[in-house]
Amino acid sequence: MTTQTIETKKKIIQTVTGEARFSGSLKAMRQDRLAFYTRMMRECDGIGKFHWGLLPLYMVSRPELVQSILVEHSDAFNKGVIINLIFSPIVGKGLFLNEGEPWRKQRKVIAPLFQPRHLTNYAQIMVDYSNRQQATWQEGAVIDLEKEMMALTMSIIGKILFDEDVFSQTDELGTALSDAFRWVDTVSLKAFPIPAVVPTPLNLWVRRRMKVIQNRIETMIKERRAHPKDRMDILSMLLNATDETGQHMDEVQVRDEAVTAFGAGHETTAVSLSWAFYFMLSQPEIYAKVQHEVDTVLQGRAPTIADLPSLPYILQVIKETLRYYPPTSGIARQALRDIEIDGYSFRKGQVVMLPMYATHRTLKYYPDPERFDPERFSAENEKKLPRYAYWPFGAGPRICIGSHLAIMEMQLIIARLLQGVRFELVPGQEVQVEMRGTIHMNSCKLVVHPRNQGCD
Repeated sequence: MTTQTIETKKKIIQTVTGEARFSGSLKAMRQDRLAFYTRMMRECDGIGKFHWGLLPLYMVSRPELVQSILVEHSDAFNKGVIINLIFSPIVGKGLFLNEGEPWRKQRKVIAPLFQPRHLTNYAQIMVDYSNRQQATWQEGAVIDLEKEMMALTMSIIGKILFDEDVFSQTDELGTALSDAFRWVDTVSLKAFPIPAVVPTPLNLWVRRRMKVIQNRIETMIKERRAHPKDRMDILSMLLNATDETGQHMDEVQVRDEAVTAFGAGHETTAVSLSWAFYFMLSQPEIYAKVQHEVDTVLQGRAPTIADLPSLPYILQVIKETLRYYPPTSGIARQALRDIEIDGYSFRKGQVVMLPMYATHRTLKYYPDPERFDPERFSAENEKKLPRYAYWPFGAGPRICIGSHLAIMEMQLIIARLLQGVRFELVPGQEVQVEMRGTIHMNSCKLVVHPRNQGCD
């Protein structure tokens, strides 16, 4: 890939050449988006220009520029028209899409739901459902890793969100929610996304799925209104939450926040867990070290939130997994006004792509970046990383509100499953990346051997 240059106000931004006349770099992005991000980062020194169809985009992966855009000048950018076009039919005006003062108000109301006193309750749910999941695996059973992690995280988020004990991929609501987010993945890969209001067959299909979601959640809301009781699920807490004036959210806002929480708390966690197990099993010495830590620290008893600081190597594995394959390959921002950042000029309306995937492969900070190495995140080594050389959950005011919950869930699930079972990779299989919005794996089969280490 060769480059030419264009001049901005003070500094030069390299722009990709050889793009197709109408589709730009869309073909290269579709063929291998991750490779495109990495190659462009290295050839353009962390800031470059390309086209998504006819739309010009600026790609920024240099840590200091990420900090400027997402932290120091966060008020100069928003999610933009395209992100709203793709996601609003699903999450409405939930926290993910809300902007300005309405967003600040919602963030202030929702943030307390993720405080430590609530995380303790969620932790027990995670352990309980990990027990249930592994109880279904017989000696020598061959399981699909990602499918099992999807089922597990869906049951957990169903309980945390809705206090539903039978929430699963066969449940109507669970299926509809998963289908809706698959629609987002499909639309996001199109050069010209067709708004959901246009009655195409695909859009009509997702509208039916959204009707199922709306009806089911609205029924739950009415039930809680009619029979109020002390519940600790997020839906109930959303209904009871008030802003500084004492005002409750309306039912549409509660529904949108619940759907947003499902999207953020189910699929991305499952995919990250799948990659973590795959990387551990691909390097037996890492798997053995994690297993030793679990057995030594817990000695057969179920993990609790209090045990997490004593399981640092599991956390290192998780952090390295999120470096290698972050929950999303990148995020987008659109300039609200003309702004200059570190000598680079961005005009109002211009879209900036910030691929954390590329940042996480910067050779300056991550030597041999394609090697999976949890030691990068030892206490000593992590201190050497500059700010925003690692940002798997975003950065600045809009950093993922559930990041601590996700990390806790992964730590607890890994610890509890490794107490109860020993996994082996089925030999001869080729596990590859499959881009569906989130960085999925195509397929990974494991053989399960029960260990019976305190998981009764």
